Amino acid sequence: VQLQASGGGLVQAGGSLRLSCVAQRAITSVFNSHEMAWYRQAPGNQRELVASITASGITNYADSVKGRFTISRDNSRKTVSLRMNSLKPDDTALYYCYARRGGTTSWGQGTQVTVSS
Repeated sequence: VQLQASGGGLVQAGGSLRLSCVAQRAITSVFNSHEMAWYRQAPGNQRELVASITASGITNYADSVKGRFTISRDNSRKTVSLRMNSLKPDDTALYYCYARRGGTTSWGQGTQVTVSS
């Protein structure tokens, strides 16, 4: 699948943002069978998992974002979203959408999130 991410921006600490990722050129049944996730990469750091959601809706979060971020999916719209609340400067990074089905993975282009103190 081809992934198109959007929703990044500049926000003050304590603020909120919502990232969205649309699976383009994919029929709904194919999207529904994918595990979806958001990763992020800050300058000088390795890319890290932020949150994931399985095809059946089971979610998983990095400890650093638990209680602040929520991942969700809308299969009818072939979209996965990441609601980010109580943002911190440490959340500043390039955020990537990710899809996996079996051994096949796809990455979207990154969307920049910058949190000012």
